[in-house]
Formats: sequence, structure tokens, C-alpha cells
Amino acid sequence: MEFVLNTIFWTLAIYGLLEIIKNIIYLSTYTKFKSDGIYLIIAVKNQEEKIEGFLRSTLFKIFYGKEDYLKNIIVADLKSTDKTREIVKKLSKDYECIKLTTWKECKDIMDNIDES
Repeated sequence: MEFVLNTIFWTLAIYGLLEIIKNIIYLSTYTKFKSDGIYLIIAVKNQEEKIEGFLRSTLFKIFYGKEDYLKNIIVADLKSTDKTREIVKKLSKDYECIKLTTWKECKDIMDNIDES
């Protein structure tokens, strides 16, 4: 029984990884990015213990480091069941460069970024 559960788990994990890779390829191939900056896209699921520290360290690099070419941090939530969304929402109120979206909304945002 344990073998069957492990097989199902790893099959779903590989499928999820392939979906993320497919979406990254889609974003890099069929979307238009501004030429004067970089958009950081972070896909997260159930990362309430780590997301705030990660985002704050990234913000520190943007505001106090040499990462001034970053324009926005887009956090694409993959249907988290913990407090990940609430933590990111709180940070997005304090920092306008952080945007919380779903993965589908993230693709729509990238499709609508102007090249000029």
C-alpha cells in the first residue's frame, strides 16, 4: 500500500513540475516584457513559514542593493491552503512592487505588459 501511495505522490509531483515548466516556457515565449526591467515571478504553495523572509530579503536587495532593475515581484499562488496568501497580501499593502495573483492571473498580467 505504501508503494502505491508513494507512486501516486511522485506521479503528481512530476506532473506539477511539468506544468510549471510548461507555463514558464509559455511566459518566456509568448509574452511581452518591458525592456527596461525584470519582473520576478514567484510561484508558491503552502509556504507560510518561508515566504515573508524570502520576500523581505528580496526587497532588501532591491531597495538597498544593486537590484534596481527589478520592476515588480509577482507572487503566483498555486492554491495554498495555509496562510501564504494572507502574508503576501499584507506585504503587498506595504510594498506596491509586490503583486499577489493566481497562476492564471499571472499569465494575463504578463500578456498585457507593454513593450514601450
